[in-house]
Amino acid sequence: MREEEKKRTSQTKVQQFFRKRWVFPAIYLMSAAVILTAVLWYQNISNNVAEDLQNNQDEIALDEQEAVEVNATKENFTMPAVDAEAVNVVKKFYDPNATTEEQEAALVFYNNTYRMNKGIDIAREDQKQFDVVASLSGTVTKAEKDPILGFVVEIEHENEVVTVYQSLAEASVQAGDEVEQNEVIGKSGENLYNEEDGNHVHFEIRQAGTAVNPESFMGKPVTSIEEAAEEEATEEEVSEEAPAPAGETEEAPAEEEKPAEEAPAKDTETPKEDTDKSEKAPESDKEKDADKGAE
Repeated sequence: MREEEKKRTSQTKVQQFFRKRWVFPAIYLMSAAVILTAVLWYQNISNNVAEDLQNNQDEIALDEQEAVEVNATKENFTMPAVDAEAVNVVKKFYDPNATTEEQEAALVFYNNTYRMNKGIDIAREDQKQFDVVASLSGTVTKAEKDPILGFVVEIEHENEVVTVYQSLAEASVQAGDEVEQNEVIGKSGENLYNEEDGNHVHFEIRQAGTAVNPESFMGKPVTSIEEAAEEEATEEEVSEEAPAPAGETEEAPAEEEKPAEEAPAKDTETPKEDTDKSEKAPESDKEKDADKGAE
């Protein structure tokens, strides 16, 4: 009986508790607070994860850009022909330091005038047409037909370097195109400027507008042109400073002239002594004559 009474009393207390007006609103508010806290916590975790992913993507993108730049500098100049072994250099670059025979061989006769070859002319022995490719990756800045030179293509690269392709029978690129190294840009052909080379391509490398010898940089990167220019500049500076020792030798005679200027002074003094002696000599003779007369 007592146990049943205890159960009844506990049930009545619970019923009385839930009958109070503030119980259910309090439970609702507590549930809402718990749910809101859980939502805010989840959103905070999601934002942190998104930021981490974004940062990782940015780092990956930077790494990829750096990798592209490093790979770009590894490109070396190549012969502008699909099959480099099937072509030969039939006319070389005009080098002011070359021998007279080599310079004569590097002249182009056009319009009754001999002109210096600013690049190299490449052709096959059998004079057949061949595909011309880009020596380096870059941007096409010019692709047009010239009535004398044939189709001309110019490609811009880094460090103010431009490669020029002339005497093309046709061009398969146009200005603004991005080309990769060894990508076909046209076909070899003939032109009026250099008819004696027949079917060929005229290839030039220019750095800041100045033509350089393409054969000197085959298999080398673009940076090698600037390095060569710096070496030439230092050599010119050394050659300009070299005459300085000659100036020192010119000063040597000036030092030798000093004793020569002093020598006459001694000579001028010696005649004075002679004259003094000569002046005294007659006086001594007169004295002797006077002595003889006195005797």
